Amino acid sequence: MDRLRQRADFIAVASGARANKPAFVVQARRRDDDGPVRVGFTVTKKIGTATERNRIRRRLRELVKQVDSAVIEPSSDYVLVGRRAALERGFSVMLDDLHSAFDRVPRRSPTSK
Repeated sequence: MDRLRQRADFIAVASGARANKPAFVVQARRRDDDGPVRVGFTVTKKIGTATERNRIRRRLRELVKQVDSAVIEPSSDYVLVGRRAALERGFSVMLDDLHSAFDRVPRRSPTSK
């Protein structure tokens, strides 16, 4: 799994499918190439201080590491947008939320042009 780092990639994924959960939002976009799955993480300044935002981002990264690769659609981009509830929500509950979010995001989201 690779990381999304370019702003243009984040914007492209934002126009794809999405699944809302209490601690985060999962955005997804299927690509036309055969490259690896790419995942990006974002937490806005409205959420809290830099320390809180970094803690949320670390928790989201660890969640993605724990997910089975069979759940994730190959040749896709995903962005996890952190919410404030990610600070207090239990890790196992968030992991279950992530699994259900990947199930809710359409397996064949619109492709990029």
